[in-house]
Amino acid sequence: MNIEKWLVSLLKVSIGTNIKEGPWGGGNLFAKNLKNYLISKGHKVFHDLKEDALDIILITEPRKTSESSAFTDIDVRKYLSYVNKDCLVVHRINECDERKQTNYVNKYLINANKVADETIFVSNWLKNLYLMQGIKSNNLNVIMAGADSEIFNSHEKKVWDKKTKLKLVTHHWGANWNKGFDTYIKIDQMLNLQEWKNIIEFTYIGNLPKNFKFNNTNVVKPLSGKNLSDKIKENHIYVTGSINEPSGNHHIEGAQCGLPLLYLDSGGTPEYCEGFGLKYETQNFQLKLKEIVDKYDYYENNMINYPFHANKMCSEYLELFEKIIKDKKNIIATRSSSLYLDNIFSRTFYNLMRK
Repeated sequence: MNIEKWLVSLLKVSIGTNIKEGPWGGGNLFAKNLKNYLISKGHKVFHDLKEDALDIILITEPRKTSESSAFTDIDVRKYLSYVNKDCLVVHRINECDERKQTNYVNKYLINANKVADETIFVSNWLKNLYLMQGIKSNNLNVIMAGADSEIFNSHEKKVWDKKTKLKLVTHHWGANWNKGFDTYIKIDQMLNLQEWKNIIEFTYIGNLPKNFKFNNTNVVKPLSGKNLSDKIKENHIYVTGSINEPSGNHHIEGAQCGLPLLYLDSGGTPEYCEGFGLKYETQNFQLKLKEIVDKYDYYENNMINYPFHANKMCSEYLELFEKIIKDKKNIIATRSSSLYLDNIFSRTFYNLMRK
């Protein structure tokens, strides 16, 4: 075996996510999938900065207030300054103010990004959004998200027989209104109309906004893993109305389960859905629903070609890690000296706290 290749392949990677079991958000699923993939390839994975000889730190959620955050960008700066300046830093950005109608996330992540040697976005839409808002323009990458195809696949999927009701479904962990509730209310109201009530039904899986309820929709508590996959596969069309979604895992999971997609033309969603269903705008939802009903067989047959899977995503992360490890000397040499902290008292306290 080539020694250089062997050395590169034995990586110590810390992923900045406190992984949760059970139903949780897309960032949690990403971290779980990447961890399992890296371990399967013989690498060591951590979720803290206690290991002295890390090769790669992957920042996923630098906001200390987030329950999923394992460490912040400040923690990474201290680690580089006081423990291991030869470690390389990758920052995965999958969030923005535009998604949740906040006004602080983008600025925070742009500032946190100053510690990163490489940046990964989950869609071109998100990358362009941050470029317009001033993020440094070098070493930017886009790696599309994906779900675990061992769980989310079309095995035993229900195909619409054209005789029974067409079953629409969506699912969300987050209960933010922008997850698509303008669309989901519209579907719920359509179920009161003579034109639709005997033709379609709608199932919502997940959390709902506070004090909100549907009148005609089947509501299922949050599910995860095979339970979620099985429930999705009881349906025929996957709907997402999510607004300004950077990537989203929900429609990816629906597509991998073999359901054609009816998706809002917003954010990074079209990059994941184009060719595997129909996009709509708020004013033409019913028209596009009729169209996808008419073309159901075409789109259903094409779902086997859906390309966004976790293994593909994870292999691209590993390829990037290996590429920058080979160029480590040049990358470190081009870092700004302002990245490193130089305070003997802070150094002493930091190292005491790590023990």
